[in-house]
Amino acid sequence: MRKEPTRSEHLLWSALRDRRLDGYKFRRQHSVGPFILDFYCAEAGLGVEVDGAVHETQQIRDAGRQAALESFGIRFLRLPAALVEHDLEVALQLIQSALTDCPSPAAAGEGSGVRA
Repeated sequence: MRKEPTRSEHLLWSALRDRRLDGYKFRRQHSVGPFILDFYCAEAGLGVEVDGAVHETQQIRDAGRQAALESFGIRFLRLPAALVEHDLEVALQLIQSALTDCPSPAAAGEGSGVRA
């Protein structure tokens, strides 16, 4: 999945990689138990999923998967693929809002070996 991301995943990864969003480190295609998250920020405990059209027909399955991931203590954000592709700035603002409950990595000493 890393080798062949969707267009929306590629666009979002370009904006998140290398701590480009407020210094937070995101991983892509990160496994948690039996699941794989599109994007995951461990320091914020935030999973981000980019949902294409197929997700409109599997809402019950997605809700069960999300509940299972939340049982691991992961906060969850779903973004429509169309939003990422047509208004990346708004998608990034939604992710930033989801990160506001977590201290910034710079404030927590991220990168210097210090953990909050």
